[in-house]
Amino acid sequence: MRAVLHRGHGGPEILEATSLPDPEPGPGEVLIAVRAAAVNRLDLLQRRGPGLLPGFTLPHVPGMDVSGDVLALGEGVRERRVGDRVLVNPALHCGGCAACRAGEDAWCAALRVVGGNRPGGYAELMVVPAGRTHPIPARWAHEAAASLPTAYGMAWQGLVVRGGLRAGETLMVHGAGSGVSIAAVQLARALGARVVVTSGSRAKLDRMAALGADVLIDTRRSDLVAQARAATGGAGVDLVLDHVGPALFQASLHALRPRGRLVFCGDTTGTEATFDLPHAFHTGVTLLGAGSCGAADFETMIGFCLERGLFPVPDTTYPLADAAEAHRRLASGAAFGKITLLPGSSA
Repeated sequence: MRAVLHRGHGGPEILEATSLPDPEPGPGEVLIAVRAAAVNRLDLLQRRGPGLLPGFTLPHVPGMDVSGDVLALGEGVRERRVGDRVLVNPALHCGGCAACRAGEDAWCAALRVVGGNRPGGYAELMVVPAGRTHPIPARWAHEAAASLPTAYGMAWQGLVVRGGLRAGETLMVHGAGSGVSIAAVQLARALGARVVVTSGSRAKLDRMAALGADVLIDTRRSDLVAQARAATGGAGVDLVLDHVGPALFQASLHALRPRGRLVFCGDTTGTEATFDLPHAFHTGVTLLGAGSCGAADFETMIGFCLERGLFPVPDTTYPLADAAEAHRRLASGAAFGKITLLPGSSA
């Protein structure tokens, strides 16, 4: 099969198109013809180095988010059939450790991640446990399905599982145009919440308005906190979803109403944030970290998106051989929506 991997760390130019042996499904596994693989920031970070996930090794085939067609079944697989159209939950839990037995599989002691610390979707073929595949309807293009797992899983974890967003509340989300921000706007609107979006790009803000954002704050031309309070009659927003990190952390806290919630789930502007402690404890705000979805939450999220017809927004598609260009596109910050690779099939 054809695949793209990197044997070391560096810029996009180290991504190498090569041939690898076709994988074969073992017991409980399925062989998938990869039709689309979304490009995520983790792909870029681990390519630059060092590898972030425990168990990461070189050479490495990236690609966490995958959609494709089932080509073959391993021994004992009953829940899938050859020809099924599926997307993949990239988090592969062991099912036997204490965390898994307690229903906390997001903290599995032996967690493996497709495209993170095991081979991913930058390839024509891949093997995954059948239980980590989810059927998708014919109306869903593979590019849309591959764009769902990480972005919508993170937004769901932040808004629903950790943030407890309710109908009638006001959400603020930063970073117009990112997959997580787009997912957050769609999910929040479907839940009956009002949405405030911030960005330094007027063009991206306008596109977020078309997706349902109620209030747009241009951070280059106006004060984020003042605009957030003006949009809420002086009260402040109920919940902030922050996947940006330290650049807006303090402003996010000041934009909250008393006893508001700040859910943080990203570090694109750095890994350490400082904030005003007296303001935080006097206003009684809650800080909540949000990581990846457990298997049950992931399945609920997929069902919600399918039921409500929430489709990811595509940015650009590339053939597998142009993976380096896809990485450059994501790194540039120009993308609006998800970038996907189309590996095709060796079937």
